[in-house]
Amino acid sequence: GISRNAHLRGILLFQDGVPLSFTDGGGDFQEIDPTAYQYVEVFKGSNGFQFGANTLGGAINFVTPTGRSTPGIGVRVDAGSFDFYRLQANVGGSNGALDGYITGSYLSQGGFRDHSSGTNMRGSANFGWQMNDRIETRFYFNATDVQQDIPGAVSKTVALNSPKSANPTNVLLDYERNVQAIRVANKTAFILADTTKLEVGAYYNNKSLVHPIFQVLDYGYEDYGAFGRVVDERTIGGFANRLVVGVNYGTGTVDAQRYTSVFGNSGALVYASTDEATNWNLYAEDNLYLTPAFSLVAGLQFVNASLGRIAYLGTVSGGNDYQMFLPKGGFVWELAPSAQLYGNVSRSGEAPTFSELTNFAVGDIANLKAQTGTTVEMGSRGQTPTFSWDVSLYRSWIDNELQCQDTGVLLGLSCTVVNLSSTIHQGLEAGANWNFFQGLLVKQPNRPQDGLWLNFAYTYSDFYFDNDPVWGNNQLPGIPRHYLRAELLYKHPSGFYAGPNVEWVPTAYYVDDANTLNTSPYALLNFKMGYEPPNGRFSFYVDARNLFNQAYIASVNVTGAASQNQALFEPGNGRAVYLGTRMTF
Repeated sequence: GISRNAHLRGILLFQDGVPLSFTDGGGDFQEIDPTAYQYVEVFKGSNGFQFGANTLGGAINFVTPTGRSTPGIGVRVDAGSFDFYRLQANVGGSNGALDGYITGSYLSQGGFRDHSSGTNMRGSANFGWQMNDRIETRFYFNATDVQQDIPGAVSKTVALNSPKSANPTNVLLDYERNVQAIRVANKTAFILADTTKLEVGAYYNNKSLVHPIFQVLDYGYEDYGAFGRVVDERTIGGFANRLVVGVNYGTGTVDAQRYTSVFGNSGALVYASTDEATNWNLYAEDNLYLTPAFSLVAGLQFVNASLGRIAYLGTVSGGNDYQMFLPKGGFVWELAPSAQLYGNVSRSGEAPTFSELTNFAVGDIANLKAQTGTTVEMGSRGQTPTFSWDVSLYRSWIDNELQCQDTGVLLGLSCTVVNLSSTIHQGLEAGANWNFFQGLLVKQPNRPQDGLWLNFAYTYSDFYFDNDPVWGNNQLPGIPRHYLRAELLYKHPSGFYAGPNVEWVPTAYYVDDANTLNTSPYALLNFKMGYEPPNGRFSFYVDARNLFNQAYIASVNVTGAASQNQALFEPGNGRAVYLGTRMTF
């Protein structure tokens, strides 16, 4: 959600369609190696229905290289400011019906801020077996070891005038987040007919978290589940039709112990519980093409989420069940072979995660409701030889939005999660790539030419309370109203590229529901260049960021009513230069 900097809620994660998120709906990008995936698919909002994603934010699917798609050996080396370096290597290949791909990486950084150093070791592998032309199975293995210091939030004055400083409490109590995790999964695909494909699979996650913060958290996670999905594409009554029907099932436990913190070391045991989650998700989505260019879309999900806690020390036992029916309706209109207009109305719903269940102040599990919402969206996407775009307008009416309110370590909690009453999320998301000048230096007929590209991504986020009895129509905190990233890039057909880019937040945004304390606007100038030849075996890049060494606020924690010196602000990195190279054999 927009109120959280730690952990992940509101977006479900998948690897090749296999659930990556835990059963309670939580997730963690720290456990994902960005160098281990071929590309990433983003399914905003109800577009994630096809995976069974029921959250407001939708789904992200990480597509994995295989031994067939990425054969050979690859090595990548990156280094840069603040003692950053990373080494990654991969190998892939196939032999008849079998293929395999293995990748591993090591990352170390000193960090721009005090008390922000860390190391990451990650390994991933997948092995496939094509039994015949109608059955293929693939096994996935992932392992992660993350050791990370946490500098923490500071006051606005400190963030803008001494951005390297860490929160003194974080240093004194040696705040860290240390994760060791393994994951095993399988997906098997069956071609049942020329028009019908069945995918089934299962997964198992095991994770250890040692997390010295206000207390020393020692959590053990165990999570497993199964899924099935049928995709049927056929003609019905003369109309083309695509139907997706699926089910996701997951169950998991968290064995949680907390100890008093003795400068980051474990003291006396003060809390012990076992948290249990079970989740069923049944979903269906149908696209009926009334014409070759126009289709109607209808979908329905049923979600049954159960959360429970068995208390041993320092908390109370309890539980809650959440059932939600989530429909969807819309259309897709192909204006041209490479341009479309779309619109939809959908319901979303998400139960609290285990991260939300530390609410001693509000009665813990029993008093937290599921966040639900209705969203209307309309947009267009497409491309021409020199221009591509993706634009979306949306408005969401949300009930019981889950907000993580910073309460300060003096109360013994990092944050308390509450249900807001009624809120509105509305805005615009726009991205475009425009090759507006060609033949700058290379002007050969019937040959690729060089050119200048203007690329940008802009979001307008107008999020506010809807006649709240306390906060009225105040703006929701934690997210910039305007956010722009744009670059001017020169590209040469040889593979060379270079150009400046900017990141701009032109207006301050609030950090509290009362709208009494805000951030500061900022603009960052960056520059990148590199060489990535078509089908080449060697590439490199140089990426210079924040060239003017601007002090700025990169993210915030939020609260109900902030004091002027409350530690809610996370400074961004200062001037930095990164470079890297990749070789394939």
